[in-house]
Amino acid sequence: MFLKRVAGILLFFLVITLHSCKNKNQEPYVLKASLLVNEDHSWHKAFIFFGERLKEKSNGRLQLETFPSEQLAKEVEAIRMIQAGVLDMTTTSSLLSNWTEIMTFCELPFLLKTPDDVEILMQGPLGKRISKEMLEKTGLKPLGYFQAGVRQLTSNKPITHPDDLQGLILRVPNVPSFVSAWDALGAKTTPMAFSEVFTSLQQGTIDAQENPLALIKVSGFYEVQKYVNLTNHVVSWSYPVIGEKSFQKLPEDLKAIFLEASEEMITYHQQLFLENEKKIREELEAKGMVFVNVDNAAFIEKCGTTIYDTLSPEMQEIYNTVKQDLP
Repeated sequence: MFLKRVAGILLFFLVITLHSCKNKNQEPYVLKASLLVNEDHSWHKAFIFFGERLKEKSNGRLQLETFPSEQLAKEVEAIRMIQAGVLDMTTTSSLLSNWTEIMTFCELPFLLKTPDDVEILMQGPLGKRISKEMLEKTGLKPLGYFQAGVRQLTSNKPITHPDDLQGLILRVPNVPSFVSAWDALGAKTTPMAFSEVFTSLQQGTIDAQENPLALIKVSGFYEVQKYVNLTNHVVSWSYPVIGEKSFQKLPEDLKAIFLEASEEMITYHQQLFLENEKKIREELEAKGMVFVNVDNAAFIEKCGTTIYDTLSPEMQEIYNTVKQDLP
């Protein structure tokens, strides 16, 4: 009788333990992504698609929660939180030049001319080195790249020549090459988090900002800016990234699912980007924005060698090689 009771108790605890282990194993891995763009932007839509694919492919074991409009953190803060293991994912690019100089090439003013140049750069030695140093020096694992389009200057007066920039208070991202370029062109640069730009334009704290057309539209800058000045100063892209710490916490089978789904996300985003680019100018013009052709040669001449001179000797060599390789 006693042995039966002991056996029953042991069986009870065995069942409880197995049930507990099963529940623990079934708990999903939940990743959190912080984005600077809002819900209407193609980057956010791509992350939503990514989350759906992760959940489907893993039968719910791997999930993604995406927070737009810098709800969780501004871009610099998000990067630091990912490095600390508090957040898992974001999109980033030249801002990482504050960590490693090679990232300067991601959005170097007046280097690339068209989005096609991005593909040439990414497939060459520089693109591979950027990905390698991003992982090694910032702890962020790139999953490919998102096209962003060409950055243009918006303002409430037409800008056709660098002389028109005198006294203009211009918001730029906290990227040294952006500050150097626009200071050289004559503007008064003010580095600022993206989530603060609309209010600052509305209140007159700043006079102008620069971004790709898609971001200008989804951010509603047409409500507080009249002119899109076609400076074409940067061909822009961004990297969707996951913290290496977060990635390594995943079981091997979920790592494989994650990487497979990330490739699908990159393809999905490229389709969205191309569709948006065909109609974005017409949409902004319908919102009342006026497009202004500028003297691009004058901008390039006025900027001169300012950016090149800020690069280290090694980066200057890379710059010269990239210029030779581009059409």
